[in-house]
Amino acid sequence: MTFDPDIIKTKRFLFLDRDGVINAHRPNDYVKSLEEFLFLPGALESLCKLSNYFDRIVVVTNQRGVSKGKMSESALKEVHAFLMQQVKQTGGKIDAIYYSIHLDDNHPNRKPNGGMAIEAKEEFPEIDFHQSIMIGDSRSDIEFGKRLEMTTILIKKELPIWQKPIPDFIFPSLATVADLWK
Repeated sequence: MTFDPDIIKTKRFLFLDRDGVINAHRPNDYVKSLEEFLFLPGALESLCKLSNYFDRIVVVTNQRGVSKGKMSESALKEVHAFLMQQVKQTGGKIDAIYYSIHLDDNHPNRKPNGGMAIEAKEEFPEIDFHQSIMIGDSRSDIEFGKRLEMTTILIKKELPIWQKPIPDFIFPSLATVADLWK
């Protein structure tokens, strides 16, 4: 696909993965507390900038560490409250954060399954998946977006190691996506 920024810039709804897109991913671990939550460079400012261009911004994140006993659901909620507060204080918005703590990969709410997007649409009926972008850093994020017929953006510094699903676009960071709106 030839890169056409207008494909991205005309969309109205933004779905984001959390770990590896907004905050630093902890390899083979989970963000278990506020102390472990670190915004990626430029991510907070990017969320604020993107808030000016999207009708709704929603975070969808798999968090099976809760079910594995690695962290509590209350700690997860504390991290999400902090994330939303920081974005708001910087002048941006996140309309909602949906998370799946389920271990079963077949659970409807666990990405790449679309349950969290369906929940978002129930809360915000104006959401149109065809007018949505999914930004993530993993195969399950891209598959999630593709299943719902969203435009997909993979956050990676290099080409992914998998063959399918193929993301519509690849950017090295959320900040480089936000730079489309100069």
